[in-house]
Amino acid sequence: MEQFASTVKTLTDDLLQKQLPDLDEAIEKLLFEVSGLDALPKIPHTQLEDCAIQLWNWSVTKNAGGGLSKVQKAKVRHVACSLLYCCEPENPTEGAIRKQILMASKTGRTWLDCKNPQMADHFLRLAVKSLETLYSQLMSRGHAAADVNSSKADVEKDLLRILSCQAESAVSQRNNEEAMVYMQRCKDMLQRLPKDTAYLSLMCYNFGVETYNLRMFEDSAFWLSQSYDIGKTNVKYGPGPEVLAKGLRLLATVYLEWDCQRFQEKALNAVILANKECLSTSGLYLKIRILLRSGGPDTHIRAGLDEMLEAQVSLDVCLSTVKLLMSEDREMLAFDYLKRVCQHFGSSPDLGTALVLHVELLLQKGKGLLGKQKIEDIITGHYSGKQLAPDALTSLHVMLWDQASKQFEAGNYSEALQWYNYSLSFFKAGQIEPNLAKLQRNRASCLLQLEQLEKAKEAIKEAERCDPESIFTQFSIYKIAVQENNVEKAAEALNAVGRLSKTSVSSEDRLLVSESSASYLLSLAAQIALENGGQETAIKALEVLCENSKDEGHVLMGLRCLVRLVFSALEKSADELR
Repeated sequence: MEQFASTVKTLTDDLLQKQLPDLDEAIEKLLFEVSGLDALPKIPHTQLEDCAIQLWNWSVTKNAGGGLSKVQKAKVRHVACSLLYCCEPENPTEGAIRKQILMASKTGRTWLDCKNPQMADHFLRLAVKSLETLYSQLMSRGHAAADVNSSKADVEKDLLRILSCQAESAVSQRNNEEAMVYMQRCKDMLQRLPKDTAYLSLMCYNFGVETYNLRMFEDSAFWLSQSYDIGKTNVKYGPGPEVLAKGLRLLATVYLEWDCQRFQEKALNAVILANKECLSTSGLYLKIRILLRSGGPDTHIRAGLDEMLEAQVSLDVCLSTVKLLMSEDREMLAFDYLKRVCQHFGSSPDLGTALVLHVELLLQKGKGLLGKQKIEDIITGHYSGKQLAPDALTSLHVMLWDQASKQFEAGNYSEALQWYNYSLSFFKAGQIEPNLAKLQRNRASCLLQLEQLEKAKEAIKEAERCDPESIFTQFSIYKIAVQENNVEKAAEALNAVGRLSKTSVSSEDRLLVSESSASYLLSLAAQIALENGGQETAIKALEVLCENSKDEGHVLMGLRCLVRLVFSALEKSADELR
């Protein structure tokens, strides 16, 4: 023992003098030395006890300064506590036992915080054993002294804390039955320790959350039920209605995800009870989820929707509920509720979000005519004091352009133009914006397909006013010039495309146009000219392509086409001379 004590003393002194980079090695050496102490007989030893106190106090000081990691703190406490117990006298004083309880319980707690429940169990058992020894000492003094009764109360408080730690350790090791035993002992003590009601209730709630995250639904349901039952045993010292409602909502969610058909009634009862404890948006929404998932009748769901409106929940929550109804194939309920939501939030500046969602859902369900009617109502409202918020307006534009694009690809150019015109309705006259330029170019493409050349020219004129430095705008000008057989105008547009393809990127359009894209447009320009019988214009397009493109493949292809066109033009000219 003397040799052991000397070694521990040396290692302890060494550790206390170490700086941070060298701590791990010194701690590990001490941990190794005390690893077999449990098997040795207990012999009082002043030097070892001093080392234990020194190590404990050092860990407290170092930890307060942030100089120890959780694991390092656990290991040092482990060594200190083991040393204290190894030199325990046969009949320890009350002060010595209290010291053991403090060190053993805190060491067990620290190992739990390090996610090492097996190591924690050993020290928690030591703490319980010491508590029992202390309790026996106090009982042997009799029941008369007031300080004895006070000390017994302190022992019970400590015991409840340690038992709850043992329950936590058992839960983390998936030993639910053992955890239940520990928790039952804690519950039995609550009558004498009512102020710990909230503590135990929250601990059971945490167990419920932990097991829920592990998809252990049966265990989770047990702990969440325990949390509520414990919290209700003493309202004065309980965690409060908000916390109880939170636990009940999670309990309802557990039943919902476990087996909604089997536990439908339990899930509904839990969420209804939660809403009685503390009405909340999440509780009302969860009730709708449960009713939908369990196939509840429309009347029950409608009653739940009425509750939401009466509770003045936010517009966002109402719209989330509408989407939930649609996802569960309750289309009629969804549209009916959405209509009521729009009426309820009629004066809200965010009403546009609901209106846009209404349009989106109508289009998703193939109700195109109703969708158009709704859009026209929104346009009317937009210019009569009910303007859409910027986010809602952007969402609507995206939706309208998407519909137009689909119709254009399907060859329904008149229908595509109508969707683009709806989008145009939200722009003010004279407004300058890159998106408006794109919109006008898209309109022009539709009008060209519909052979409405004059209207197409007007649209492109507007696009040029908004964004004259766009390659796409200049290309659209070129297409119209070809149709009008205006060689000069076509040449100007082609020169502009060539110039813009070499200009440094500064606008959104050019950000999207690569060198090869510009070359492709010029190749396409030549093809369009040939299709419209404009050989001179086609030659011009190929010349611009060869002058501006850095892609050797494009240039070679352009030169081949250009040579053929020039020879063809020369032959035609010779024929005319003959």
